[in-house]
Amino acid sequence: MSETKWMQVGKREDLIPESGIAVWTPDGPVAVFYLPGEKPELYAIGHYCPLGKANVLARGIVGDLKGELVVASPLYKQHYSLTSGQCQEDEAVKVPVYDVRLNGEMLELAVPVTAKEGCAA
Repeated sequence: MSETKWMQVGKREDLIPESGIAVWTPDGPVAVFYLPGEKPELYAIGHYCPLGKANVLARGIVGDLKGELVVASPLYKQHYSLTSGQCQEDEAVKVPVYDVRLNGEMLELAVPVTAKEGCAA
């Protein structure tokens, strides 16, 4: 498993309830979803839809498909699990999943540490 670090990618006020936002990371664009409630939940998956070949997943519709929390791609409507990144219509397709959290008012994402960052100077 690769090493990760927490990176600030936004603020609490940037989050849109029941929807996604796109953030940029050294690993590429990531879609962050905020589901408010009794215990608010955050999910982060790759923003790039491999079947639609575009950065669109943050614009998708969040829902439940057979008990799995998913986002539907706005292009061809494939469903991607918010917990595993697995495409529900094509088991060969998966998007990356990231740990995400609120640290006070800051939105943070766990991103891979590059080899260059991991080297001591």
